[in-house]
Amino acid sequence: MLDVMMNDILGTPAILVGLFAFVGLLIQKKSASTVLSGTLKTIMGFVILGAGAAVLIGSLNHFSKMFDFAFNVQGVIPNNEAIVAAAQTNFGTSTAMIMVFGMVMNLLLARFTPLKYIFLTGHHTLFMACLIAASLSVGGMSGAPLIIVGSILLGICMVVFPAILQPTVRQITGSDDFAVGHFGSIGYYISAKIGKLFGNKAKSTEEIKVPKSLGFLRDTSVAVSLTMSLFFIIVALFAGQSFIETELSGGSNFIVFAIIQAITFAAGVYIILAGVRMLIAEIIPAFKGIADKVVPNTKPALDCPTIFPFAPNAVIIGFLFSFLAGLLSMFALPLIGLKVIVPGLVPHFFTGAAAGVFGNATGGRMGAMAGAFANGIIISFIPAILLIFMGDIGYEGTTFGDSDFGVVGIIIINILKLFGAV
Repeated sequence: MLDVMMNDILGTPAILVGLFAFVGLLIQKKSASTVLSGTLKTIMGFVILGAGAAVLIGSLNHFSKMFDFAFNVQGVIPNNEAIVAAAQTNFGTSTAMIMVFGMVMNLLLARFTPLKYIFLTGHHTLFMACLIAASLSVGGMSGAPLIIVGSILLGICMVVFPAILQPTVRQITGSDDFAVGHFGSIGYYISAKIGKLFGNKAKSTEEIKVPKSLGFLRDTSVAVSLTMSLFFIIVALFAGQSFIETELSGGSNFIVFAIIQAITFAAGVYIILAGVRMLIAEIIPAFKGIADKVVPNTKPALDCPTIFPFAPNAVIIGFLFSFLAGLLSMFALPLIGLKVIVPGLVPHFFTGAAAGVFGNATGGRMGAMAGAFANGIIISFIPAILLIFMGDIGYEGTTFGDSDFGVVGIIIINILKLFGAV
């Protein structure tokens, strides 16, 4: 039962936000048809978002295989899902308990402190609960103290990280209706600061002027298709016709395959944006019931793609510059004795895109580029440093990818080391 609650209900973002929408509409005493419609459309918005992500990730996986073969890249690929799955054997029960009571702590902190955020990105809550459970367990904690301390730490993470981003989220969205609840927050925060330092927010990525003859590039889908086609074709040429047609395309021409995958990527972005628009349109009015009656003045903290529709050009610029930083970091890491972190396209897309939007909000085009580049460095170096400490507690094959996991893990393990627990 606990496993079902953790993985199938609380760990499934679509169900979690749907439950909050359901409760919010019930509290507002809406009609049965409105409650049913609002709940289903909230879940559907998240499912559409997930479907778009699956389409996009499928395309990026092909790109990764071509890239790895073309350039013979070897190293550690950060993967949240892989390390959480590996840790479940030893820390599954404590992870589940910390997740459940961490969410209760989130509600208490939102109710009784100025940090009015309810974190609704369920899978990230699960990942952070696992990281905290593993770190505290190897420090000698067990039983009730482990659950209590872990739940408090998780609850604090669930309100503090959205809070540090909220001033910039207000600039991005032009409202205070929702927050960003995603554990890549440190990368986004630094991106916004660097954008403000180096850029000019008056020169937004969304106001890039193009000649009249190139007016079709104002359509984000067209611009993304052309940009990604260029990248896919270049990497396909390096990977070679033989490899692609034998291993990936099932015999289809390798250039045609590359172009189709690039357009598939653009289609994934298009679907994500459509899902986000539906989700926001439903969850915000539904959440009003909870904010008014149960936990006053709170805001839902939602997954990072919820800000993508506010600056679609910054999304692509952010992804490209974050990935560029990941590539350069790959060569720099061994020079200071750290393991090579292979830049994963999925984390660089989602966190790089969000960092681009944050950088654009404070520094325009230069801010989007410089901020996303900084995010790319952060999600390369922090996982490499965390890998040292995770190796100390028995996990050497992979590491967490997003910035907040790395920072929280490094802090916990070092505090435990200070007390001689590790």
